[in-house]
Amino acid sequence: MSTFITTSLPYVNGAPHIGIALEYVQADTFARFHRLVGNDTRLLSGTDDNSLSNVLAAQQAGIPVNDLAARNTARFCSLLRALEISNDDFIRTSLDRRHLDGARRIWDACARAGDIYRRRYRGLYCVGCEQFYTPDELPAGLCPEHQRPLEEVEEDNYFFRLSRYTDQLRDVIDSGRLRIVPETRRNEIRSFLAKGLEDISISRTKARARGWGIPVPGDLEQVMYVWFDALSNYINALDFATDGPLFTRYWSNAEQRLHVIGKGITRFHAVYWPAMLLAAGLPLPTTIFVHGYFTIGGEKISKSRGNVVDPLALVERIGCDGVRYWLLRGVPPTGDADYTADLAKDLGNLVQRTVSMLGRYCDRRVPAAADGPNLAPDLADRLCQTVGADLDPRAGLVAIWDLVSRANHYAEETSPWREKDVARRDAALYTLAEAVRVIGEALRPFLPQTASSIATQLGRALEPDWLPGLAWGRLEPGSLVTQPVALFPRLSV
Repeated sequence: MSTFITTSLPYVNGAPHIGIALEYVQADTFARFHRLVGNDTRLLSGTDDNSLSNVLAAQQAGIPVNDLAARNTARFCSLLRALEISNDDFIRTSLDRRHLDGARRIWDACARAGDIYRRRYRGLYCVGCEQFYTPDELPAGLCPEHQRPLEEVEEDNYFFRLSRYTDQLRDVIDSGRLRIVPETRRNEIRSFLAKGLEDISISRTKARARGWGIPVPGDLEQVMYVWFDALSNYINALDFATDGPLFTRYWSNAEQRLHVIGKGITRFHAVYWPAMLLAAGLPLPTTIFVHGYFTIGGEKISKSRGNVVDPLALVERIGCDGVRYWLLRGVPPTGDADYTADLAKDLGNLVQRTVSMLGRYCDRRVPAAADGPNLAPDLADRLCQTVGADLDPRAGLVAIWDLVSRANHYAEETSPWREKDVARRDAALYTLAEAVRVIGEALRPFLPQTASSIATQLGRALEPDWLPGLAWGRLEPGSLVTQPVALFPRLSV
C-alpha cells in the first residue's frame, strides 16, 4: 500500500513561524507512523515562491525576489532539519522544472475540458490571502484572516468554471471519498458548498504581478493565479508533467493521499484543488487534515502580523524532541500547562531510574524474564486507531503516556530498590525495562531522538518492524545496558 503525505507550501515573504513547525511535525508523525506499519510512504514539503506577497516583501527589503525567496527557503529547510522532518522531497514553485511544466499541463487539461474562459472582473482582493472576497464575507469590511482593508482590483483575467463542480464536490465529501478532518472543517466546507459556487479568477496581469509568476500558456501578458499554480505542486513533485512512475505510484495508485494544512487555506484545498482535479480527470486527495492556529492574545501568529514565535530559537532552547512533544500536545504559546515537564519528570525519570537500577542491582544486564504484568496490552491497537485512523497525534501521545504512568506507578508499587527478594526484584526490573523498551518503540513517529536514545540505553537497536516491536516480552534477558543518559537535559522539572 502506498501513502503520499504533504505539508502546505508556505510563502517565503518571511522567516518560518511556529505554525509551520506544527504542520511539519504533524505531517512527519503521520509519515513515520505509516512507514513503521509497513506502508510505502512519501512525504513532500516545499515553498510557495510565486505569491505577490513575496514580491512586495522583496521590494520592501530592497532586494530581488529571487534573492528573498532563496534566503527564506534556506530558513525553512533549516527548520525541517532541526525538527528532524523525514521529508523525501522538497519543491520550489519558482525554480523547479517539474512544477513549471506540471502547472502548465494542468492548466491545459482544464482548458480542454472547457473550464477556462476570459472576462473582465472587479473585486476586493487580499494580497495576504491571495484571494478575492465577496462583501458578505468581510465583517467590518476587513479581511477575516488578516483583519485589514482589501484592495479593489479591476482587470481582464482568465476564470475557472468552479460553479460547474458544486454538486460533484458535495457528493465526494458526503460520500467520504474526500475526507476532511476534523468534522468542524468538513461542516464549514459543506456550508460553503450549500450556497453554490462562483467561478474564480485564475490569472493576474503581468503588470500587477510585477512580472513574477508562471506565464499563462499562450498569453505572456498574464501569469497564473498563485493558488492555481501552487496547488498543483502536489502532483508536479511526482512528475505529473511526464506521467512519471512516482505519479503512478503515489497519486494514481496510492491508497492514501493526505494533505496536512492550516485552517486558513481549507477552502483552497477542499474546494478549488479537488475541482481542478475533477476538471483534469485526475484522482482526488483522499484526506485533508486541518490543524488550527497558535494564537497570542487571541490573534493568529503570522508573519504579516509581526507576532512570530521563532521555532528555531525554541529548538535551541528545549531541543528537537522537546519542541516536537510540545507541538503535538497542542499547547499555545500563551498556555499555562507545561507539557515539557511530562518529558523530564515522567518519562525522563522513568528511563533514568530503570537503567540505573539495572546497573546497580543486575550488573548492567537485563534480568531473566519472569511472570509479571503486561503493562501495555493494547498500545499497538490504540496507536493504529488514534494516529492511523483518527489522525490524532495528541491522542496517540496520551496512549503512550498512559503506559508511562502505569510504569511509574508500578515502580512505586514494587519498589525494587527496597525489595530484598532477588527473584521478585528482578521480575519487577524486567517489567520496568520492558515497559521502557515498548515506550521507546511507540515514540518513534513522535520523538525520533528520544526513541533512539532509549533503545541505545537498553543496549539494543530499534525494532526493524515496529508493530511486532510493541509486543510484550521481546527484551532479551542478559542484554547489556549502558550508563543512564539524561533524555532531556535542556528541560527543567
